[in-house]
Formats: sequence, structure tokens, C-alpha cells
Amino acid sequence: MITFIVSIILLLLGYWLYSKLIERVIGVDPKRVTPAVEHPDGVDYVPMKPWRIFLIQFLNIAGVGPIIGAVMGAQFGTASFLWIVFGCIFAGAVHDFVAGFISLREDGASLPEIHGKYLGNGMKQFMRFFTVFLMILVGVVFIKTPASLLTGDPFVPSFLAGIDSNVILYGWIVVIFAYYLMATLLPIDKVIGKIYPIFGILLLAMAVAIVVAFIAHGIDIPEVWEKLSNQHPQAETSPIFPMMFISIACGAISGFHATQSPLMARCMVNEKQARPIFYGAMIAEGVVALIWAAAAAYFFYGGDASIYHGEKDAGMVKLIANTWFPTAIAFITLLGVVSAAVTSGDTALRSARLIVADFMHIDQKPVPKRLLVAVPIFAITAGLLIFAVANNNGFQVIWRYFSWANQVLAMVTLWAITVFLSKFKPGTCWYWISLVPALFMSMVTISFLFVAQTEGFGSILPRPVGYGIAAALTIVLGVLFFVKKGHKNRC
Repeated sequence: MITFIVSIILLLLGYWLYSKLIERVIGVDPKRVTPAVEHPDGVDYVPMKPWRIFLIQFLNIAGVGPIIGAVMGAQFGTASFLWIVFGCIFAGAVHDFVAGFISLREDGASLPEIHGKYLGNGMKQFMRFFTVFLMILVGVVFIKTPASLLTGDPFVPSFLAGIDSNVILYGWIVVIFAYYLMATLLPIDKVIGKIYPIFGILLLAMAVAIVVAFIAHGIDIPEVWEKLSNQHPQAETSPIFPMMFISIACGAISGFHATQSPLMARCMVNEKQARPIFYGAMIAEGVVALIWAAAAAYFFYGGDASIYHGEKDAGMVKLIANTWFPTAIAFITLLGVVSAAVTSGDTALRSARLIVADFMHIDQKPVPKRLLVAVPIFAITAGLLIFAVANNNGFQVIWRYFSWANQVLAMVTLWAITVFLSKFKPGTCWYWISLVPALFMSMVTISFLFVAQTEGFGSILPRPVGYGIAAALTIVLGVLFFVKKGHKNRC
């Protein structure tokens, strides 16, 4: 429990101290007119109260990432606690804050437009398609978990008990997909702005309930020094680096977050809101991820072996809820997980619509034009859903590629932020606050390609060779940055 308490304190200190430094570096100006104030359109540029924006941002970026991702990451051991804490403070929250601030300054610009401005037109064109495809993958993978949870107890009424579980699963997939379409098309304040803050509160309350369970049941959370080595059941083929850093994304750093920030940048009325909304929401997500990782760690390698029977992912979520909570609270906990997944899936597809509309210059105020953009996006999403349902482990395959693509997006965004800081603060070294995370995430994502046994070339390359190639390419990226930056921008 010492590690857990210290980790929470460090996350809070990160917000209290480090975020203020970042705020000073980027020059937040409370007098500057924001996009929502300058040209509200009643659809996407809609001024909202800051507490509401915070809860929407928190729910959008959270999804099942800090739950399922943290549970999967906890299998590697207590190193997962360290990644959540330090990754969140120095990488994820910086990534979210600065990317959101750039969008705020650039009239609510979508993420690929930011990439283009700071990394070149070629990168912008590539990232437009890459980011839209990633948003579609998010929509697909965030359907499976809520649909699976809703298929079992306690959500299935008695009169449906005799129906095949797969039929119920497919039914929920259709219902969630239809909801995605509705939420993507409606103005942001009609559904998202009204009910998502409630779900955000539910997600936070769910995390608090688990902490109360820690205390009430006397849960012995493993200390960081006890299980620091690789505890993964397939440790030989799943090294901590880079696998754990791919598994735990949303609780530490996630490229998906930067796609959501422009949605909220178009609703803010003061730049001073950027720190609590962008950096603060990431810290809140880090706290949630840490709680779920600690809960899962207890069952994986610190708890009663008679309780744990190999459950993971959604099964572990059910095990935690049903073991520690009364029926009513377990129901609310599972409902919170469902809402977290659904509300990230729909905003991902909404982001896809806005990204396409931005680069094709299609006005999104008229409903027919919203449909013009949304229908092809949802057609591709439906095709991937059909593939996932029709193939064994189809969702797992899509999830693995989503996880890697998500961290690639975070890496590219960190490089864009680094270039922004080098130009925004010429003659200073402040770009190092994002350069170090950019180099680290470059090493993570590149080494995954050469080390992963199934998804990459790990089955044909010796692991040291894979790491060597990744290190060389990471160094090349660093050298290219300093060459492009030039001598005029020296510290």
C-alpha cells in the first residue's frame, strides 16, 4: 500500500507543480479570444462551462483504456505502476496539454493539421488518413468490451436467459453502433454536453469505490520492489520493453487523447482553462489507471489463488466488481465501464468526421453535409466490425494494431510539439520537455516492430538485433530534429 499511496501523491504533485511550469512555458493568455467565442456555430464550436468540459474531456480520453489497458499492463508486474506515474506526469499530460493548447491557438485545428504545420505537408497528408483510420479502430475496439459486459450478468433479464449469448452480443453491438452514429451527427451540446459529465462522475466514483474496497477488505497491494521483474504469463515472448508501454496507453500516454483535445478546444472560453482541462484530465485518468492496475495486480500475483482463475480484460473487471462489492455497487461499477467505452467510441468517430471535414473543407453545420462525411466513415467501421465478429480473435487482432498505432500517433504528436516549442521559445531549451518523451516513445514504437513475435519481426530477428535497429532509428530521428532546428535556434 505504500507504493500505491506514494504514487497517488506523485500524480497530484505533478499536476500542482509540473503543469504550472508547462503553462508558463507555452504562455497561456487569459485575455486571448478563443475559437468558441470568436465564431460559435451551434454544432462543434459551442461555449460550455469549464467543469462540464473537464468531465467530457476526462470521459473522452479515458474510455476503457485506463481500465482494460491498466489490467493488461499489470500482468507485467509492478513496473506498470512506475510507467503510469512517470509516463503520465512527464509524457502523457504534457502531450495532452500542449497539443490541446496548440489547437486552441490554431482555431480548434484538428490534429493532422497541427502535424502538417510543424512537421511538413507530407506528414500532414499521411497523418490525415492514419488518424482517421485510428479513430475508426477506436470505434471498433470500444464496442467489444461494453457489448461483452452487457451480455452477461447482471444485465441480461431473466426472460432472455434462454437466448444464445452470441445473439445478445451481436444485438448490443448493433445498438451501440446505432448510438455512435446518432452521437456523431448531433450537435456536441445535445448529447455529449448533457449526459457525459454524469458518466464522467460515475467513472471517478467507481475508482473511489475500489480504493474504499482496498481499505475495507484489507487488500495487500504489491509494493513496487516486490514484483518489479517481468510477471507476465508469457514473459519469454512479452518483454516489459516495449510490450508494457504499448499495453498501458491511456493511463500513461495515448495519441488518441490529442485527437479529442480539439473537440474541447472548440468549446473553451478562456485559455486559463487549458491546464485543468487538458493536463488535469490526464492526471485524473492516471489515478484511475493506477487504481485498476493495483486491483488487478492483487489478483494476478498478490491475492487468493482460489479466487483468480485466469480472468483478464473484461473478465478481470467482472471479477473485481463481483468479489469486492455488493450486487448493486457491482452493477454500477460495470455500468461505469460500459459508459466509459461507449462514450470514447462515439467521440472517436466524431473526431474522424471533423478531421475529414476539415481537410475537405466541408461545412458541418448542415445535417446533409454531416451525413456526407459520416456515412463513409461508418461504412468502413461496419466492415471492420463484421470482420471482427466473423473471425476468431478478430477483436484481439484489431486491438493489438490499434494499441501500436495509438502509440505511434502519440510519438508523432510529441515530435510536432517539440518543433512547436523550439519555434515558440527560440533560443531556449524548453523543447526538451517534449523531446525526451518523443525519443522514448520513438524507441517504444519502433522496437515493437522488431521485437513483437506476432505483430512484428520478433520471430525472425534476435531480440538484441531488434533493439539495436530501433535504437539506431531513434537516434536518426533525434539528429534530424537538431539538423532541421538549425544553429539559429540554439539554447
